[in-house]
Amino acid sequence: MKMTKVNKIPPYNPDLKMKARSNRKNMNLPEAELWYKVLNKRRMLNYRFIRQRPINKYIVDFYCAKLKLIIEVDGESHNDQIEYDKKRERYQQNKGLKVIHYTNIEIMCNLEGVYLDIEKRIKERKKEINPL
Repeated sequence: MKMTKVNKIPPYNPDLKMKARSNRKNMNLPEAELWYKVLNKRRMLNYRFIRQRPINKYIVDFYCAKLKLIIEVDGESHNDQIEYDKKRERYQQNKGLKVIHYTNIEIMCNLEGVYLDIEKRIKERKKEINPL
């Protein structure tokens, strides 16, 4: 009997490939700070993060597949899309994904604190996924 995963994440959405590529080329300053100083090149506890990853009909800022972890950078544009963001996060959580949010201000004014918080949350997430 073949078992299927209930919370299986949908495959990469090719319809969003060009938009994600454009987003990667045009990161805002807080996203670039987080990417180049914290997340890329396995800097964060040797976990691989992907930036601007399409998941179903959404593009997430940063994604670690091994941990099923999404990191979102929330700027001023998110103030006008609260309901959309709630719907998006519910979808992601229903797929077994953990979502962490940081504001532009947190990243620009306290990158070290953001780094330490991500590190702590990765350790927590690792225990959630692999309790033994």
